[in-house]
Amino acid sequence: MADLRYPIGIQTFSKLIEGGYTYVDKTGYIPLLLKNDQYIFLSRPRRFGKSLLLSTLEAYFEGRRDLFKGLALYDMDVDWEPSPVFHFDFNAGVYDSPDGLLTRLHGSLERFENRYGIKTYSKNRSEIPVRFENLIETAYKVTGRRVVILVDEYDKPLLGLEENKEIFEENQRLLKSFFGCMKSSDSYIRFAFLTGVARFNKVSIFSDLNNLEDISMDPQYADICGWSEEELIKIFHPGIEALAVAREEDYASTLGALREYYDGYLFAPGGSRLYNPFSVLRALKAREIEPFWFATGTPTFLAKRVKTMGVYPPEINGTKCFKEELMAVGFDDSNPMPLMFQTGYLTIGSYDKKTQIYELRFPNREVEIGFYKFLLPIYAPATVKIGSPFSFPKFMMDLNDGHPEEFMKRLTTLLKDLPGEDHCESTYRAITYLISVLCGTRAIAEHHGYKGRSDIEVATEGYIYIFEFKYNKSVEEAMEQIYSRDYAGRYALDSRRVYLIGANYEEKREKRGLSYRIEEMVKAKL
Repeated sequence: MADLRYPIGIQTFSKLIEGGYTYVDKTGYIPLLLKNDQYIFLSRPRRFGKSLLLSTLEAYFEGRRDLFKGLALYDMDVDWEPSPVFHFDFNAGVYDSPDGLLTRLHGSLERFENRYGIKTYSKNRSEIPVRFENLIETAYKVTGRRVVILVDEYDKPLLGLEENKEIFEENQRLLKSFFGCMKSSDSYIRFAFLTGVARFNKVSIFSDLNNLEDISMDPQYADICGWSEEELIKIFHPGIEALAVAREEDYASTLGALREYYDGYLFAPGGSRLYNPFSVLRALKAREIEPFWFATGTPTFLAKRVKTMGVYPPEINGTKCFKEELMAVGFDDSNPMPLMFQTGYLTIGSYDKKTQIYELRFPNREVEIGFYKFLLPIYAPATVKIGSPFSFPKFMMDLNDGHPEEFMKRLTTLLKDLPGEDHCESTYRAITYLISVLCGTRAIAEHHGYKGRSDIEVATEGYIYIFEFKYNKSVEEAMEQIYSRDYAGRYALDSRRVYLIGANYEEKREKRGLSYRIEEMVKAKL
């Protein structure tokens, strides 16, 4: 097997090429970018190749043709004459203090000013746009070439500040004034490319840059970041073989596992389903499949918003939105799903041309399980930790071994720790569903039958559990609904044992708490 060098954490194109690291060639997109627009914006999830794309553009605009030998761009008819390049990277930096963004901008501008002999080092907030304008004009006059502006993760100074409105708004104003001066310097600018995770419609950062073309959902650029399965197999075949050996399974099964965990992203109708590059590289190098991407970030704000806005977790998959909802969001939007799409926790599942409605889904198992693991503690304060009575392995054994009584005892104890306002049928259903999914079972919420919809149905290899929850009613009413609407009828010929579980939470102080009854379905002998 060939020994591949995996560029994990390497976001500099020259370092990747000169170091002999494995590279999936995306350079063929550069002429298309140059041909169509002068000011371009691209949104993609974190760790999806945006920084490497900007570094590749930087190498091209600096005229470093030698780096592209053997790649698609090398023999294309493009202008290799170097241009002044200003690459602003907001990935680094701490932005939760009043001067965090100002310090970052000052450092970047000072570095470029030194390059052109400019001696204005003022840290005054109001002078930042003036310095940027002066830098652009000076670079043009010194070189005779119009400048290139590359901005990586423009929204990093905003993300994470959802609960710090004062600094969020101050960073917003500074970014608006900074980017706004590009319009007045237009005659000196050859090309500008800005990337980020989110597209904010209510912060007006780019309101002065009204000729900015958003290609995030343009089918021409759908595959500009991320890898198709064809690219994965062509470039990383030896790595997949090595992973298969480590997993003690065949190549096809290993590819299927990679597909289940890391594939599935779709950014525009007509594009390819894409793999997450970061997770694939980590999996191939470590020779194991784990939730690598999800472990690099915690979607606290999104998880809290899902619960606050009353989004039932099973309804996240299948959410429907119009394109204008997906293209721009605000932190005060009541619907968190568009921001989940932009940040990579949801992707396009399908698109209806007639209604122009997009259906959103979790892209893969890595994201779905990761998000649910983070969401469960938002609903249930008692953290589900290994070794505790509420650990997933213990819930899992209850379900897999056919012990519904133990499962319900464990669940009832867990629910006792909920705040008073969270004691309701929807919260109980959400927690039961999340635990069941995270135990690796096949869980279905509101399963449609010919007489109605059951709350939750959970299937394991040997057992099926049908749950019906009530609030301030009775266990008898829950059980009666299961029977009268024949929720278990569809399993009459199923060889697995079927348990019917009716539960009710009583709010009155003298009876407060969750009560339940469990009955096994009696199947008629054929």
